[in-house]
Amino acid sequence: MAKKRVKQKVLITGGAGFLGINLARYLLARGYAVTSLDLLPFSYPERDEIQEIQGDIRDRALVDEAMAGMDFVVHTAAALPLYAPEEIFATDVIGTRNVMQSAREHGVQRAIQISSTAVYGIPDHHPLCEDDRLDGVGPYGQAKIQAEHICLEERARGLCCPILRPKSFIGPERLGVFALLYDWAWSGRNFPMIGDGKNRYQLLDVEDLCEAIHLCMTLDEDKVNDTFNIGAKDYTTMGEDYQAVLDAAGHGKKIIPFPATPAILGLRALEAMGLSPLYKWVYETASKDSFVSIERAERVLGFTPRFSNKQALVRNFDWYVDNLANFQNESGVTHRVPWKQGAIGLIKKFF
Repeated sequence: MAKKRVKQKVLITGGAGFLGINLARYLLARGYAVTSLDLLPFSYPERDEIQEIQGDIRDRALVDEAMAGMDFVVHTAAALPLYAPEEIFATDVIGTRNVMQSAREHGVQRAIQISSTAVYGIPDHHPLCEDDRLDGVGPYGQAKIQAEHICLEERARGLCCPILRPKSFIGPERLGVFALLYDWAWSGRNFPMIGDGKNRYQLLDVEDLCEAIHLCMTLDEDKVNDTFNIGAKDYTTMGEDYQAVLDAAGHGKKIIPFPATPAILGLRALEAMGLSPLYKWVYETASKDSFVSIERAERVLGFTPRFSNKQALVRNFDWYVDNLANFQNESGVTHRVPWKQGAIGLIKKFF
């Protein structure tokens, strides 16, 4: 009689988040045993298919408990830019140290760090490459750089620790700032864009990110123990890509360019008064080119993105429309819920 195959165990920190649930589904479909460690409950249909640990990555004892017996850990948990600075530091830096030290001490095969292209700051050239200078904007960008330094320290101590720097990723379950675009499109409104919309702004479909993570779990250690940019291969201008969502909504609406300088000045003022859903890194880069080289991931990992910017945006919009009733009255500061539109929502009727 053939022996039953033992499932490899994967711990996903932030498993109840947008990336976490998409990664859990991806790994479950490929025969892995998945554990979610998250402050929030795992409130998805797959709840009975995973092990759930509800708690905080800042609690080292809990992290050690969750890490025991794991083959892999994918560290997606993070306090996002709209959190308070002290919350961002405690979660993204201290929490990352807990996760990575625990992974090494428990003999985990690989600990994959989900970083961000926010570590590059506001770009001054393109494409951005993995060896470029790091200059994070604001508490979030700075904390992500410190988190990467922790990963490099643990890598030097023997931990296999691939670092992925994804562009802004979208797909099923993604709301956050993109809910602004989807709400206006669904409502039959034109959509204002900071700048002329002719800049190239690379995005990423979450399924492509899951594929990159899986490659880092399965390829030779010598190949994956490095840092990789992850993004879409096919993208046009920001105006063209976002127009695809308005076209999919079917109301005949258009992207409306708005001069960047007054828009940014206005958003700075609104942010200072707590009336804007956008933070500096979003509105300061929205009118500029923002794209990274994925050549290293293509060459070393064999990474081949399936989705263009347009396809990823429309796929996310279709999910938004199909699930609108589930979150229509929710708001917050995570990617799981729409961000409050604040003063921006008041001008929607004029578009």
